[in-house]
Amino acid sequence: MLKEFVAKIGSPIVLIAVVCIIVLVAHWPALSAKALSFDDEQYVTKNVLVQNPGWASTKRFFVEVFAPSTVGGYYQPLTMVSLMLDYALGGREDNLLPFHRTALAFHLANTALVIVLLYLLFRNIWIAAAVGLLFGAHPMTVESVAWLCDRKTLLAAFFAFWSLLFYVLFARTAAKKYYAACLIAYLLALLSKPTSSFLPFVMLLMDYWPLNRLSRKSLLEKLPFFALLIVFAVITFVSQLSGAGGLLPGQEQHGLLNPPLIICHNIIFYPFKMLWPANLSSHYTYPRPFAISNPKVLADVVAAFLLIILLVVSLRWTKAALTGSLIFLITILPTMQIVKFSDVIASDKFAYLPSFGLLMMLACFLLWLYNNKFRRALFISIVVLLLTDAEGVATRRYLVYWKDSISLFNRMLTLAPDSVSLHCSLAAKYIIVGQNEKALDLFQRAITINPSDSVVYFNLGIAYGDLKRYQDAIEAFQNAIRLSPKFDGAYTALGGVYATLGEFDKASDLFKQAIAINPSNSHAYLNLGKAYFKLNRHQESIDALQKAIRLSPKDADSYTALAVVYSALGKFEDEIDLCSKAIELRSRSPDAYILLGSAYGNLKRFNEALDVYKRAEKIAPQNPQVHYGLGHYYLRTGDPNSALQQYEILKQIDPPRADKLRALIPK
Repeated sequence: MLKEFVAKIGSPIVLIAVVCIIVLVAHWPALSAKALSFDDEQYVTKNVLVQNPGWASTKRFFVEVFAPSTVGGYYQPLTMVSLMLDYALGGREDNLLPFHRTALAFHLANTALVIVLLYLLFRNIWIAAAVGLLFGAHPMTVESVAWLCDRKTLLAAFFAFWSLLFYVLFARTAAKKYYAACLIAYLLALLSKPTSSFLPFVMLLMDYWPLNRLSRKSLLEKLPFFALLIVFAVITFVSQLSGAGGLLPGQEQHGLLNPPLIICHNIIFYPFKMLWPANLSSHYTYPRPFAISNPKVLADVVAAFLLIILLVVSLRWTKAALTGSLIFLITILPTMQIVKFSDVIASDKFAYLPSFGLLMMLACFLLWLYNNKFRRALFISIVVLLLTDAEGVATRRYLVYWKDSISLFNRMLTLAPDSVSLHCSLAAKYIIVGQNEKALDLFQRAITINPSDSVVYFNLGIAYGDLKRYQDAIEAFQNAIRLSPKFDGAYTALGGVYATLGEFDKASDLFKQAIAINPSNSHAYLNLGKAYFKLNRHQESIDALQKAIRLSPKDADSYTALAVVYSALGKFEDEIDLCSKAIELRSRSPDAYILLGSAYGNLKRFNEALDVYKRAEKIAPQNPQVHYGLGHYYLRTGDPNSALQQYEILKQIDPPRADKLRALIPK
């Protein structure tokens, strides 16, 4: 018998290792992916805490619970620490290998955990390995491996799988150490991504099947888990509100009919994508119109009802189908878009952890085949190998699009040509590489698709501003305001353009309008304070900047701006305090160091000024102000030779400033 033969030679550890090697080969191109997708700037490339690894950043990730300052949306400290550690290991925008290496390691670990979990549940290592292989090599997992900011999905799944594993061990042994480990792993999953919060319901469903221990006692065992669920639900709700700052113009919440339609769409969409993973994307748009009148939406509703009927009827033979489906549905529910938080209806990454419910169903079915006849077992092996080969090919083909950002967004736009947000996102990528005409064309196409979308005009204004086409930027922001008169961000941005042009009276009026619409707009207060300073209205500038600090106490820019005002007023001790706070919040800010050094110099504390400029040089070695300050304070501390060295550096990067320094050096 085949089963007896493989049982003699098979080793679970070796088998798991072989599966992980196959998954590694399938995902290997992810290590060279250079694409940056949605939110990667917020999570990594422009995240000041991630880019300043250390205990100070770690502390802020954990203590900023209800209002995370660098990533709006929700509390996820372990994810942010994980990305910070990769940055410490050399991860940069032009070197994504450390990030991808860690992500792939977590995916391999998750694949191994799936195999161990299925083995503990069904006691067949070959079936567990076969299903784990199909999970690990599946192209729908590409998104979580290649997308930097989706570290949260991998990390949360890692701890969630450990939690379930310890739960199965506890259910089988009643050992308290496994219960404690299960609870701790659940907490770590929540600290990675709160969408893993519904895990206690998964445990209850596993009590029903396959553990067959559902009882009042098993329900009471979950009380600590439900307590954590409630705590993190409150944190998530509050942090979502603070992170989003309310809905942007152009966004709206769903009507009463939409949530049922979304559920019907997604319980058909996800299993279909798993069975036939073609045209994968990070951006699946809503069918238009999203209503029963649309034949596709109607077909999803009919198919969903038929599926539900089949699952209920299947209880006559097995609990597996209904239970596995409920596990999938419950774990994907937090990302089902019932409460709208993005403009997509589905995403591959949302199915990463929930797919475990479907994997349990598949394992049960394969086990039924395996336990019947030898030929069926052989058939399973052949089918799994063929499917794995097909998955591996599809995975590698999909990873081709992740070679760079423009390729990735062009692919998404090809699959969703009417997506306004994709047009804007791709335009931003073109601006980064200097292809401005393509970017502006994309913005115009987005306006053609939806001429009433004020956010598109807002993004167009930002693009024009970056290109220094200020009159075009003004027109774009004015259109955004015309379409959405309560769009405070557009008033703030328009004021910023006028401030750049030196029209500070106009700018201050616009900032005040933004504040009237949204009194919590700290950015508007910051810019208002800067405008007042330019108008020599120093006390009003101080009042505005202090308000900005009260609204956003973690924003280093407000402290730096207020330090500038105090410097002008000769309040150098206050300037030192503010600069020190700004550096504490953003330790790689050269402006704060330059101001701090200048303040020490004005107080004739020249050695301290020199030390500050030396620290600034490590952060910004090409900043001419830093080298001029170093030269100046080397002279003040009696070291003209070192001042001459700074002069030589300045000759290469800022000749006029070099001449100014040279005039101070004794000949």
